[in-house]
Amino acid sequence: MKIVEFAEFGAAHEVAHCAEAPDPGPPADDGVIVEVEAFPINPVDLLTIEGRYAVRPPLPATPGSEGVGRVVATGAGVTSVATGERVLLMGRANWVQRRACKEHEVLRLPPGGDVLQLAMLKINPATALLMLRNYVALAPGDWLIQNAANSGVGNNLVRLARAEGVRTVNVVRRVGLEASLAAAGADAVVVDGDDLPDRVRGATDGAEIRLAIDAVAGEASGRLAACLAEGGTVVNYGLLSGRPCAIEPHHLVFRGVTLTGFWLVKGLGAMSADQRGALYADLGRRVAAGDLHVDVAATYAIDDIAPALEHAARGERGGKVLVTPNGPVG
Repeated sequence: MKIVEFAEFGAAHEVAHCAEAPDPGPPADDGVIVEVEAFPINPVDLLTIEGRYAVRPPLPATPGSEGVGRVVATGAGVTSVATGERVLLMGRANWVQRRACKEHEVLRLPPGGDVLQLAMLKINPATALLMLRNYVALAPGDWLIQNAANSGVGNNLVRLARAEGVRTVNVVRRVGLEASLAAAGADAVVVDGDDLPDRVRGATDGAEIRLAIDAVAGEASGRLAACLAEGGTVVNYGLLSGRPCAIEPHHLVFRGVTLTGFWLVKGLGAMSADQRGALYADLGRRVAAGDLHVDVAATYAIDDIAPALEHAARGERGGKVLVTPNGPVG
């Protein structure tokens, strides 16, 4: 079978390649074999291949934080999933044609739904929902602000907030994204810049904003902090700028703004198995119903992993890049 592998850290499109590997064979008694239908390329995958993520895998390594597929074989002791069912891959190393998993490493998905959208279920929707709910108690009519609003997490956050009656200010890095975000349910879209606080006040009629979601870090963190009400919270979950969060002491010391971080691994780790199952069952239903949707820029074959990675690393693209390792999906 074919897998994606890298033997050194570096620019993903330069060091990762498609390779042949042995088929996983029959499943263990407590395991399943999954034929992978699709996987997205996320920033976490690029950072892992570059060696800049929180965890550096031993080399050579197969990347892949997400994936979705069909169960093609089950072990004798498996009861939660059956052959033919579609499952979400909850582990890593998913950039393969087939994966041997333990039963607890897969979650059965509801029937129906777009397989490409379901392939993006594990990280972005869960990250958006937990950040929306876990830091500041927001009521219908309240506002939040986020940057990188056109990202996968950003798009999901707009839709999830809208469903709970929470209004969103969406900060982007270029003009031309307003229509797509408005279609997703955004209340306001503004382009980032030094005068961001003034423009946010104008877009919200001076509304009090107590929660900011930051994917960029660097000086962008400080601009979000300046948009918050006294005592507000900035939740950072990414470093698209490649720089540390920079917030002036004035906001932290005198205005009581809090800076904290979110990592999905820890967020899910703090939940029981039943809670995780309920979270993904809820999100899976929303994705299958079309309530959660992220634009797809392109799909690639696994043999074309290098151009797929180069495409995913571009700053300006029209959605997620995905790979369908066993051929096109319907």
